[in-house]
Amino acid sequence: MPERITWEAVKGQGNSLLSPAYKSNGHVFLSGSTGQDPKTGIFPGDVKEQTENVIQGLKRTLEASGSSLDKTLKVLLFISHAADAAAINEVYAKHFTTKPARSALVVGFPNPKIKVEIEVVAEYKEIKSKL
Repeated sequence: MPERITWEAVKGQGNSLLSPAYKSNGHVFLSGSTGQDPKTGIFPGDVKEQTENVIQGLKRTLEASGSSLDKTLKVLLFISHAADAAAINEVYAKHFTTKPARSALVVGFPNPKIKVEIEVVAEYKEIKSKL
């Protein structure tokens, strides 16, 4: 049975439309995370700062789910401008050292202040084969 991870568990600003994550069958599925400052809710103008905020938010959610960045299997990266890719990748590479599978898309966000959003799927425990 899937287990919902709550906003209280991750000590984050809640969003009434979604949950930060769900755990099921040894995996944790995170909602997309954006780069606003966790204390003020303001989006920094700098894409590197937003990317760092995103990754720190993902880290908190993964840890609340019994996982970590090192157990990330798949990343879906959304960016607002292709020109920001190098700066985003610079921050990304410092944290995702296991080089998980990844897809990246250039998108138009509803809020023009958003420069990057990342969602991940990670393992939260070893899955033992039944074979």
